[in-house]
Amino acid sequence: MNTQGAVDLSSLAPDPQGSQTPAPGGPSAAPASSQSGGGADSWVISVSPQELQQVVQLSAQVPVIVLIHGTDSDSERMRTALEDLVDAQQGRVLMAEIDASSPEMAQAQGADQVPVATAFIGGRPVGEFDKSVPQEQLGQLVSQMVQLATQNGMTQALPPQSKRAGGAAEEAEQELPPLHQKAHDALEQGDLDAAQAAYEEAIREKPGDEDAKLGLAQVQLMKRTSGVDLNDVRQKAAQNPDDPQAQTAVADVDVLGGHVEDAFSRLVKFIQLHQGDERETVRAHLVELYSVVGDSDPRVQASRKQLARALF
Repeated sequence: MNTQGAVDLSSLAPDPQGSQTPAPGGPSAAPASSQSGGGADSWVISVSPQELQQVVQLSAQVPVIVLIHGTDSDSERMRTALEDLVDAQQGRVLMAEIDASSPEMAQAQGADQVPVATAFIGGRPVGEFDKSVPQEQLGQLVSQMVQLATQNGMTQALPPQSKRAGGAAEEAEQELPPLHQKAHDALEQGDLDAAQAAYEEAIREKPGDEDAKLGLAQVQLMKRTSGVDLNDVRQKAAQNPDDPQAQTAVADVDVLGGHVEDAFSRLVKFIQLHQGDERETVRAHLVELYSVVGDSDPRVQASRKQLARALF
């Protein structure tokens, strides 16, 4: 995740050692300020800085995005895009919005650099991103958070935390195609095989379905990394630099953990130093990881150039 312009939330966020306990009252115990009038169900809430601790506690159950925003056009663009993406996850992600103009935000270093978002999983910040992230990449960031949470056994969904204007019309716009919804439901149940089958069926019905291809690549990554011992994977990769399986395995866990550039660089370096079937195995795996991250991601574009130089 891009950390340019990130706000230091250390003065507002709770002690990570004490943030693993869910907020009092269970998953639905969002701050009182989150409740609003009629409309479509939403998982976006407005909070004050004093309520941040309660919100971060919920990241022990689902990923939480804390967005600090202003009234400028960049804030509105990022805010609207993230609200749509979060609500599309139907409770797998929660977003808390903090108004940068509140007096309490004066204590947060860099709070004038809005909009900026911090992602929390398990009570700990796992990444930060700001307005420099292209809008089309925000969806990939939200998907990565859900993948990482699922990989760590966080498969439940929160009940709606607020309401959004728009009602049934807006809710209908967010409906997924039947097979995509089937895959989404399977992921909520932790059934990766069923999710893969649903995406594969969607691709057979519509070979040009890029969303299904992305979903399939992400599910396959989750399956490959399910239950792996991170220390063991890294140790094997260090001890076997010429083993394509060892190198692709550590690249998988790096991508899942957000270390995308490290994963790409590792595999490109392997391709530079090897020939034959081993080289082709790693090249094909690298191209698959490009699909997981998304072709529009600048890290993918940069790595493709490095791959071309390595091959030719």
